[in-house]
Amino acid sequence: MVENDSNNGDSKIFVVKTTVSQEKSVAKSMALVAKKERLDVRSVLAPEELRGYVFVEAPSTGVIATLIQAIPHAKMLLKSPAEFGEIEHFLKPRPIAAGITEGSIIEITSGPFKGEKAKVKRIGATQHDEITVELFDAVVPIPITIRGDTVRVLKKEED
Repeated sequence: MVENDSNNGDSKIFVVKTTVSQEKSVAKSMALVAKKERLDVRSVLAPEELRGYVFVEAPSTGVIATLIQAIPHAKMLLKSPAEFGEIEHFLKPRPIAAGITEGSIIEITSGPFKGEKAKVKRIGATQHDEITVELFDAVVPIPITIRGDTVRVLKKEED
């Protein structure tokens, strides 16, 4: 993300088409070039869920055209700017344990129980980033609490 002091309300959100899976490198390059060339780029966003596109906040298409000339994998600027409402959902954080439900079968991907399979017993009520699981291969079923971003869902519970 690039911030600039001239942050009056006249900026627009432009959409730059990129090579798929190069969004992060394009965004980083844009930030570096904008800073080096002192271009009026106010922010750069490369959402993980959106492949092949980067959002750039700037006052005019000329700024973006100058910016993307020097950046590999930045293909073209889309003709019409995006409305804030169209990208707002990319700016809201999602709970880490999103998509994990009680009864799901998971695999632990890091920590001391890495590679172990377990069943989700409880999802943190106030902190959705913690889940309580019971390991399958444990001699005595002891519930353990782990972070939701350290697991991979293998099978969701059927309703």
